[in-house]
Amino acid sequence: MINNIWYNNALLLRLICMPFLIPFSLLYGLITTLIRLSYRIGLFQIKRFPLAIIVIGNLTIGGTGKTPLVIWLVEKLKKRGWRVGVVSRGYGSCSVTYPLLVNSTTMSNQCGDEPLLIWQRTGVSVAVAPRRIDAVEFLIKNNDLDVIVSDDGLQHYALARDIEWVVIDGIRRFGNGWWIPAGPMRERKYRLNSVQEIIVNGGKIRDARETPMKIQPDLIVNLLSNESISLSELKNKKIVAIAGIGYPRRFFCTLKEYGILPIKEVNFSDHQHYQEKDLINLIPTHSHFILLMTEKDAVKCRTFARKNWWYLRVNAILPSSKENLLLLPIEKVINHYLKKD
Repeated sequence: MINNIWYNNALLLRLICMPFLIPFSLLYGLITTLIRLSYRIGLFQIKRFPLAIIVIGNLTIGGTGKTPLVIWLVEKLKKRGWRVGVVSRGYGSCSVTYPLLVNSTTMSNQCGDEPLLIWQRTGVSVAVAPRRIDAVEFLIKNNDLDVIVSDDGLQHYALARDIEWVVIDGIRRFGNGWWIPAGPMRERKYRLNSVQEIIVNGGKIRDARETPMKIQPDLIVNLLSNESISLSELKNKKIVAIAGIGYPRRFFCTLKEYGILPIKEVNFSDHQHYQEKDLINLIPTHSHFILLMTEKDAVKCRTFARKNWWYLRVNAILPSSKENLLLLPIEKVINHYLKKD
């Protein structure tokens, strides 16, 4: 229901619900504005660090494609010879101690699904803490790095940052434009005026400042064996598809674009903590059936996966003509800090 209020022209639903939600949205907007102003005027301390900090975030609640973009940026910076670390709040994580350095023994419920996915895909140092500044301090203390990328954290104003990138869902954009809970906005659209890059995931470009991005399927990978196959090999197969991400519809639409037509689509909540019982009965034990999920879901299911469970690996694709325009400002900041040393 809430998505219909935020993103769809459900006029009757809006007329019924908005009068009750708007007061809470105004309160949310007032509080977040005061918090940001408090950091700006020095009432709250902003922690600065002696190396480049890049924040990739969004203005709306829910998935916009930040994590694939973080992976893209980390890989590009690594390829250019820079030593990169990543920090995250680790949404939904529950570790005995923080900061937590992700490694091969870390479980998704300890660090969160996105940090584990980033570590598995990039191999760089990934630290998780409820306060990102603690994670940054930990990485700097234990690693020799040139740059740290924050997965999300646009609104974490305690962390000083050199460059901000905002990711926009190009299809849904900003919905009705209201603050949470009447709308999907964490901050209002004018916040885009203060960021360095606006990355639009899918849809059409509406402004000269925007850079297009698409999430492109790569391979289908088996959770147990890591065997990989092409998407075309799943055509005409009996598939049940699941998605526990911010916008599950995007995953299901992607499958259909590539000719994969599941017999059933199952939505789970974003950052779902899966248990074996949640999935084991979704498909018959018959070997001809396949359970297909997102890569973000897969990192939470490996310990109890079955041989017919697969995930779709995806990559963020940005225009090659824009790569230097995106990376050179970051490298300029990195070199600035290196010269200061």
